[in-house]
Amino acid sequence: MEKKLRIGIIGTGGIAHAHMRAYLQLPDVEVVAGADIVKGKAREFFDEFDMPQALAFDSAEEMLRSVELDGVSICTYNQTHAECTVAALEAGLDVLLEKPMCVTMDQAAEILRAEKKSGKFVTVGFQPRYDPNSKKIKEIVSSGILGDIYYVQTGGGRRRGIPGRTFIEKKTAGVGALADIGCYGLDMPLNALGYPKPLTVSASAFNKFGTSPEYNPQDYKRFDVDDFSVALIRLEGGITLDFRMSWAMHMDTTGATFFLGDKAGFKVMPANPEKLWGGAWDGTVGPMTIFHDSFGIPTSTPIPYIQHNVNLFLEKVKAFTEAIKTGGPAPIPTSEIIYNQAILSGILESSETGHEVEIVIPKV
Repeated sequence: MEKKLRIGIIGTGGIAHAHMRAYLQLPDVEVVAGADIVKGKAREFFDEFDMPQALAFDSAEEMLRSVELDGVSICTYNQTHAECTVAALEAGLDVLLEKPMCVTMDQAAEILRAEKKSGKFVTVGFQPRYDPNSKKIKEIVSSGILGDIYYVQTGGGRRRGIPGRTFIEKKTAGVGALADIGCYGLDMPLNALGYPKPLTVSASAFNKFGTSPEYNPQDYKRFDVDDFSVALIRLEGGITLDFRMSWAMHMDTTGATFFLGDKAGFKVMPANPEKLWGGAWDGTVGPMTIFHDSFGIPTSTPIPYIQHNVNLFLEKVKAFTEAIKTGGPAPIPTSEIIYNQAILSGILESSETGHEVEIVIPKV
């Protein structure tokens, strides 16, 4: 019998449960250990899944020293993504890192340096890429049918959707809606475009709802991150990206995602924009249409929606484990997501300084 992959989980809060449910569906994988800085939390986590044999630790360092592993899922709050990832890489492990990659560009550079030095890989947790409709978006955009693409509008918007816990304070999250769902909103079009390098960004970020006792009565005193942002981003290749993201607003949606090319345009609607919690590009692809001329007459061609029951989280975790077996490459590599992270950081810098900023990608 082939030896099972031995996986550890760092951070056993909410998102770790989705990782565990996925791992449990893979017969060639076993989760053998977990760690959380909250004393006893890792043990409680394994007890939920009736896994008395799994080893529980109160620190990632102790787990990495004590247990033989092949890879780890990192499910901690954003501010500790970098330090946990670096520690796992230095222990010789491949890493599935939950989104966002990290908080600052200095942290991103630390991850890339450790990854390069270790010879292991980091894959970042953007499960919407495994949606058949998201794959269709990339196929259409990369096919050349749109011609020279010069403008893209994207984003996502919850009318009401402010989370709590560690998501809403800089000391743990670092960033608000931008990091939570904004990274998805950026990944969908950037992945379709082949991840062109970002050059500059001009942006504004707001927190009108999170700090309001009327709209966020339980947590408004703790809230010190963004709940809405808008940005204009220049990309290599002469492309301008118009981006919006919301945790809360007085609107049903920030609009469709669309790609304008000199041969055709391509519109992707969000699914179920009427829902108060939804509309972000986290797997909620709706109707798609190509706008073009046919014999000189403006026309449109709907793209059939692909009905599916793909478990996106399972596909994300399965891709990670398959990459461990083959020695890589990373399914969703840091070489791409560093651009995503740079845009998020640039949006905050531009908003804080009140002017356009140049995006500088660290050389590693």
